[in-house]
Amino acid sequence: MWIYFVFSYAENAWINVPNICNYKRGLCLMPIQMWTLPDITCCFFPQAEFNGKSDSLFFNDGVRRIDFVLVYEDEDMKEIDKNRTFQKRKVSASLMKMGMELEAARSVVDEKLLFVKVHMPWDVLCTYAEVLHIKLPIQPNDLSTTSSPFNFLSCITRHFYPSEDLIAKETEYFTAPFEKDRLEYFYVKDRDLFFTPSMRSRMAYYILSRAPYEVRGNIKKFGVTKLLDGGVYKAAYPLHDCRFNVRSKEEECPNERYLLYNEWAHPKSFYKMQPLDLIRKYYGEKIGIYFAWLGFYTAMLALAAIVGLGCFIYGYTTQETSTWSKEVCDPLIGGNIVMCPQCDKECTYWRLNSTCESSKKLCIFDNYGTLVFAVFMAIWVTVFLEFWKRYQAELEYEWDTVEFLEQEEQPRPEYEAKCNHERINPVTRVKEKVPYTACGRCIRVSLGIGTVLFWIVLILASVVAIIVYRLAVFFSFSTRLQSDLKELEPFKEYVTAQMATSVTASVISFVVIMVLNILYERLPRTKTDYENSLTLKMFLFQFVNYYSSCFYIAFAKGKVVGYPGQPVYLLGKYRNEECDPGGCLIELTTQLTVIMGGKAIWNNIQEVLLPWMKNLIFRYCTRVGSEKVIPRWEQDYQLQPIGKLGLFYEYLEMVIQFGFVTLFVASFPLAPVLALVNNLFEIRVDAWKIITQFRRMVPEKAQDIGAWQPILQGVAILAVASNAMIIAFTSDMIPRLVYYWSFSVYPYGEHSSHTMQGYINNTLSVFDIQDFSNKISLSYFRYRDFRYPPGHHRQYEYSIYYWHVIAAKMAFIIVVEHIVYLTKFVLSYVIPDVPYTVREQIKREKYLSQVILHETNLKLVTKRLKPIMNDNNTFLL
Repeated sequence: MWIYFVFSYAENAWINVPNICNYKRGLCLMPIQMWTLPDITCCFFPQAEFNGKSDSLFFNDGVRRIDFVLVYEDEDMKEIDKNRTFQKRKVSASLMKMGMELEAARSVVDEKLLFVKVHMPWDVLCTYAEVLHIKLPIQPNDLSTTSSPFNFLSCITRHFYPSEDLIAKETEYFTAPFEKDRLEYFYVKDRDLFFTPSMRSRMAYYILSRAPYEVRGNIKKFGVTKLLDGGVYKAAYPLHDCRFNVRSKEEECPNERYLLYNEWAHPKSFYKMQPLDLIRKYYGEKIGIYFAWLGFYTAMLALAAIVGLGCFIYGYTTQETSTWSKEVCDPLIGGNIVMCPQCDKECTYWRLNSTCESSKKLCIFDNYGTLVFAVFMAIWVTVFLEFWKRYQAELEYEWDTVEFLEQEEQPRPEYEAKCNHERINPVTRVKEKVPYTACGRCIRVSLGIGTVLFWIVLILASVVAIIVYRLAVFFSFSTRLQSDLKELEPFKEYVTAQMATSVTASVISFVVIMVLNILYERLPRTKTDYENSLTLKMFLFQFVNYYSSCFYIAFAKGKVVGYPGQPVYLLGKYRNEECDPGGCLIELTTQLTVIMGGKAIWNNIQEVLLPWMKNLIFRYCTRVGSEKVIPRWEQDYQLQPIGKLGLFYEYLEMVIQFGFVTLFVASFPLAPVLALVNNLFEIRVDAWKIITQFRRMVPEKAQDIGAWQPILQGVAILAVASNAMIIAFTSDMIPRLVYYWSFSVYPYGEHSSHTMQGYINNTLSVFDIQDFSNKISLSYFRYRDFRYPPGHHRQYEYSIYYWHVIAAKMAFIIVVEHIVYLTKFVLSYVIPDVPYTVREQIKREKYLSQVILHETNLKLVTKRLKPIMNDNNTFLL
């Protein structure tokens, strides 16, 4: 059975015709597929009945491979559907005009659906391989690999790699950009296997994304992506090669999807290394480089997690022996210190030892081990980025993307479609088409910046609202918890007003973050956005969204509160928050725990549960009898489509996590541990998701991780300053050190040797009740600050201790930053970005490319000149 169409340009309509058509001046006879006359185009391609082979990857003839599939609904010729029908048929005509072969098949499940299978013949493959500068083998790699001094470990590590009996190691080749005229110099063993399925799919998508379907004046519409957005086509995708959990019985099927599932995505393989070469071969370099980066990042996190866990254990074991914590809990010291109320009306006076448990918890995170860990993480992040560059360089060479950006990256079809304005190229001095004028570009940039600034202001407004919530609810908790917890006396010391406010505010902050995140992602977005520009805009939004509350707690909360006689008010109504007597570090830790944990849970729900539920519902709604066999292309259609932005949100999730791990690690040494556990699941969850729940992605080339690389470097630089400031201004480490080395001994202290005894009493200032309107029977109370006592000629002004602490904090920041930045610079200089062996292989490959593909032209020229030379070796004129 054949599908026949005739398009009359005179009547601007497609007409179905019988097997032999004769319309106006055009004549279509079998077996011609497409024929164009002055005002008529004839287009027809076969509609084949399904042959019952569920895993077949070929046309019904069993010879021509399916390189891509288009799905559309067979609509009735109604007035509203005529334009869609015209566009689909015009695309089919354009594809066949470009040399592609088509075969249609009706759906087994829904008779309205039609699947158009696309095949690229050899000549078309060769043509577009040259257009896309695809690098293909010229000869096997003859450079011997140097033996590693750690080869003795291979007997141990080999158990963590996929079995070579199932996933054989690929032969390494020297490659060069394909040239059709020099085919004999390429390593072609089998034409059917010379171009891999991922290469064929990429070339097919390149043609599909540029197939014209409508011309209106000077505007030329083309590309299947536009028709997908408009609903003309239901789907367009390359095929998976088999079912993920059942090996295909077809002899020609490589079963790569089945191998990836069993050796990579299956839970039983959680301990195995990733088969990156097979991932790259099946999904393309862009997917491969993402999983390579995620695996490398996770492996490096293991070292940070071990050190962070050691720091946490050290803090946990020393919390009972901390001198200043014992003074807080001592009934003779902390029990006799009456503290100032933390709000004006509802709050009452309280004794310092009521914060005994929170002081002990604070010792877990605020200790000298945290300082060492913060410096370690600053060095770790540099080593991570530098070694990733080296590993990335190795992958670039192995995956033939070293010169990708210069040779293989083609203009996006959406960009080409908008190129309606002319300008003079400043380099070539030739007219070229551009999408926008200088004025139009300025307007677009202004609108983009304005949109991002609007959402950032909205985020900051939400942060202010949460601060107001903290202030208002703290007063309520202060009065209610005292009465509500009378029957639960054992829990009273754990559930304080400060802790209840912190936890509830953290949860609300997380909910607001998720809501704003969803709203921002729902903004109208098209593929005309440049990916790097989109990356920067989205990261800027997410940076402010996720980290603003943490930066507030770390650097703003409790810093401007005044003193009991003259407190500072927010909005003229709410008294500014004060930190716990032990500092705000424990609250920052709580905030990080809630956001990191909640984000991991929410992302897993989105990434795993939602696609699985959608597929389950779709299969239930379209279920067929067990006696029916569903073909490969229809099985894939029942899976979820890949989003337009592909891996964008996967990278964004990991980079945001990287920020939590590095920016605030001084307050939460367990952050690398949580990140490591999350990523061990993330790798397998992402693998399971793309293999089992989604259609096969269109393979794309990628040289590196793109704009995320400079973003990671920027976060790494900011992390040094952030952690130094957290230790200086948020933790209590610097005041303790100043007291230990200066104020515990003469001339400021009474002790004969350096000690931490008396530290708590030294860090609390005295306020006279007579100077306060809310008078009680006590003569004075204490508050957390460094001010002169009442009766001093500079009463309630900052004391000498305060200025010593400020000077020490500033000196600490400057010294630590300079030492760490110098170490980072030295490491960056010492560690080369490209390994020596890779440089040698690149040089060897370039040399072979020059010899084989260029110097051979001399031989061809010599052969052509021989017939026109006489016996005396002189040219005949």
